[in-house]
Amino acid sequence: MVKLRGAAVLAAVALALSACGSGSESPAPAQSGQPRVLKLWHYETADSAMGKAWAEAIKKFEASHPNVTVKFEEKGFEQIRKTASMVLNSDEAPDIMEYNKGNATAGLLSKQGLLTDLTEESAKRGWDKLLPGGLQTTAKYDDRGVMGSGKWYGVPNYGEFVMVYYNKELFDKHKVTVPTTFEEFTAALDTFVKAGVTPISNAGAEYPAQQIFYQLALTKAQKPWLEAFQSYKGKVDFHGPEFTYGADTFADWVKKGYIAKNSSGLKAEDMGVAFMNGKFPIMISGSWWYGRFASEIKDFEWGHFLFPGATMSPGSSGNIWVVPENSENKDLAYDFIDITMGKDIQNLLGNSGGVPVAADPAAIADAKSKELIATFNKLTSTDGLAFYPDWPAPGYYDVMVAGVQNLINGSKTSAQVLDEIAGPYEDNLADIGN
Repeated sequence: MVKLRGAAVLAAVALALSACGSGSESPAPAQSGQPRVLKLWHYETADSAMGKAWAEAIKKFEASHPNVTVKFEEKGFEQIRKTASMVLNSDEAPDIMEYNKGNATAGLLSKQGLLTDLTEESAKRGWDKLLPGGLQTTAKYDDRGVMGSGKWYGVPNYGEFVMVYYNKELFDKHKVTVPTTFEEFTAALDTFVKAGVTPISNAGAEYPAQQIFYQLALTKAQKPWLEAFQSYKGKVDFHGPEFTYGADTFADWVKKGYIAKNSSGLKAEDMGVAFMNGKFPIMISGSWWYGRFASEIKDFEWGHFLFPGATMSPGSSGNIWVVPENSENKDLAYDFIDITMGKDIQNLLGNSGGVPVAADPAAIADAKSKELIATFNKLTSTDGLAFYPDWPAPGYYDVMVAGVQNLINGSKTSAQVLDEIAGPYEDNLADIGN
């Protein structure tokens, strides 16, 4: 596993790398002759930082490729996650697609031969120079589909991490200050509960709840445990102190009223909208919400902080551009990736609430965006990106969702849930020969 300390370049230091290597400012012209179509899929909402940046990239691509039309199709995260293997193995595959990174997703598709090897193109266009160190972890996969080494199968062009969003108005109303320790955090949660307020907006039917469970486990974890779990560099005891604490504490949070029992069936969109509507003082989720909150929250001031009491948080480079092996326009797909790595698109990403990898530091003028990048720097300076709980094994996302739903419903004990998530993990280790 490539160490992630180098990922701190996503902010002030790495942003300066925009002057290196990439030909994104003058992409190769499209072939003359018959009109062509670039079929592109991604799942970013139009008002998110990435959605704004990719929309502008499409305009720039079409302007520099006059014989090419971009046929963009917006897909849901869940839609792509569930159907990617089937679609990419058919003639319905897009030419370029945003896809989730990690062993269970991009790694699995690379192992199945469904993704184009981008190693040569990465060196040719300088993407490898723009993505040093830990940022390359999620771009490369070996023959087993394990991230961190091997060939390039994807290109990330932003960073992300999980944080605690908070409603400043509700904090002030209940005389709660921003906590700096785990004890202060739980005391704040108790204050809200005593006032009849459920503090944490949650979604058990999709990724948010499992990321809270994982974040709680990370408060007891050290690097060797993380490397064992994510990179198979040691044996993981699912009944050890890390996962046991995560499961027990998550279940306890539900019992104490920090998390609503009816959240087990809610989706991420439900969670985010509820926070934006001012119904909850806290939401624990990723930086992918940041730009949308900056655009849509008008009725109250909000802020963010890293999860108290933890040196690591879920996070990594962002999702990746992949080029399906069945793409009929790979040259155009490479040109589009190059444009998204260009300084102007990266600057737009940074000023819209995203974490760019190749922007001009002086061009990031938005105050909220500067706060986000500063927090990311703080996390990455201590090698604090811990990936995500569903990455280690194919199909593990659904395993994690079901397990944490059982914790919310109280239908199974913590020990039973840990047994359930251990089984598929161990099966995957056997499948890859570990």
